[in-house]
Amino acid sequence: MAEHAHNASGLETLSGVDGVFLSLESAATPMHVGSLHLFEAPPGYTGSFYNAVRRMMAAGLVPVLRRHLVSLPLGLANPVWRQGEVDLDHHIRRVKLPRPGTWEQLQRTVADLHAELLDRSRPLWMLYVLDGLASGHKAYYIKVHHAMLDGQAGVALAGALFSTTPHPPRKPAPASLSANADPDTPGTLAVAAAAFRHDAAQYVKAVRELPKLVRTLAGVVKPPKLARKSLATSEAASSSPDVNLKELKRSIALGPRTPLNVAVTPGRSFATAELARDELKAIATTHGATVNDVVLCLCSGALRRYLKRQGNLPRKSLVASMPISLREAGNTEMRTQATLSLVSLASHKTDPIERLCAIRDSAGATKALTQHSKAVIPTDIPLLGTPWLVGALATLYGKQKVVDTLPILANVLVSNVPGPPVTLYAGPYRMTGYWPLSIVEHGVGLNITLMNYAGTLYLGLVAATNALPDVRELADDLMAAWAELKACHTTPPDTPAQPQRTAGAPKRAKQLADRP
Repeated sequence: MAEHAHNASGLETLSGVDGVFLSLESAATPMHVGSLHLFEAPPGYTGSFYNAVRRMMAAGLVPVLRRHLVSLPLGLANPVWRQGEVDLDHHIRRVKLPRPGTWEQLQRTVADLHAELLDRSRPLWMLYVLDGLASGHKAYYIKVHHAMLDGQAGVALAGALFSTTPHPPRKPAPASLSANADPDTPGTLAVAAAAFRHDAAQYVKAVRELPKLVRTLAGVVKPPKLARKSLATSEAASSSPDVNLKELKRSIALGPRTPLNVAVTPGRSFATAELARDELKAIATTHGATVNDVVLCLCSGALRRYLKRQGNLPRKSLVASMPISLREAGNTEMRTQATLSLVSLASHKTDPIERLCAIRDSAGATKALTQHSKAVIPTDIPLLGTPWLVGALATLYGKQKVVDTLPILANVLVSNVPGPPVTLYAGPYRMTGYWPLSIVEHGVGLNITLMNYAGTLYLGLVAATNALPDVRELADDLMAAWAELKACHTTPPDTPAQPQRTAGAPKRAKQLADRP
């Protein structure tokens, strides 16, 4: 992390990718990610959940949570980070749910909080303790700007905050400020110098990587036999898998236009779902797929149901944009290290098993290309003099007529974040649910993110309300698609599959009232 370490002035440069998240942000497109956490207290415990959360955050106030933005005038370069003090009274707040405190009301409250922009004059995170759940459970929602971290860095942050036991040893209190932090706002010259050094290094790196990029692209576009022969002599690609060009072409085909692909407005809708990972894994293993492929199949089935009910199901397959992590094993740097890929959702196929196999092949080709090209995919880019231009282009793209005119690259964003495999605690409170929330953007008004936590996949569905007014309807469709896939999977091979007809999941309010 040498390029992003503190320099002598105590400043830390943003990567170009993280800077883009700042430049793209507007009132209609907040660029933070978040998560909803559900907890239960030990029997007979009467302590304050708010105080337990506050103690946890005070003890785990790692440097990433102390970052303050320092910007250059006119957006001539990316801002830089400096370490500073954190006012926990501002960043940790209590929110009272409307009575009677149903699961539906909780989701609506979280959706409203997720729609609000973070204050850039302070560290870019907020935590809301949610009081008044009818079930007696405790909950909080936290959001952090995507410029500070990506999904996997967020999991690493959770590891620094939570414990794996209800009675962890006391952590030493963090220092008031890091040793190299400057409590005073640095001058414009210092910020400009830090930004210039960063971008100059990225330009040099880009020039050095250009020959490798050309060789990598040549290896992908050659016919398979020639590509394998070329790769066999290339030390950089000796372990790279073959790229299925036919499936790759199908994956990167433009998506059809749907009501989800509009210029989004500020309102947000949020819904949750949970799936047993062992059941997903069993189906995936049977068909030579991954758990992520099965989830994509369920997303496709849910969107088929929803769009068909609305009379808007296109004949052409929907396309999902799927982030793929570029992190090496053990890398916990608190910055974005991922690239976006496109995967065909095979939504034109009516049979769930056929749909799963088609998604498996499409996602496999995309992953193979990413693995082959991983060494030359940038996780940082120089943006000296252009942040204002990125913001202007984003504003232009946010115009409804522009979105309606340009082709659709993806219909939905789907992310899979590998979370902690063990149960976590906030003080004595055991975490029983961990739902992620992510970003929607102009042209893609729906985001489905899943988090694997303690053997369960927790899905967070976020939508712009003008694209999908109540995303809980789609969450019910996803559970219906899951029932249909399981019915087809358990049907004997000689018997035609008879998908279950599901009238929809019960109301979320009753779900929480009955939640153990």
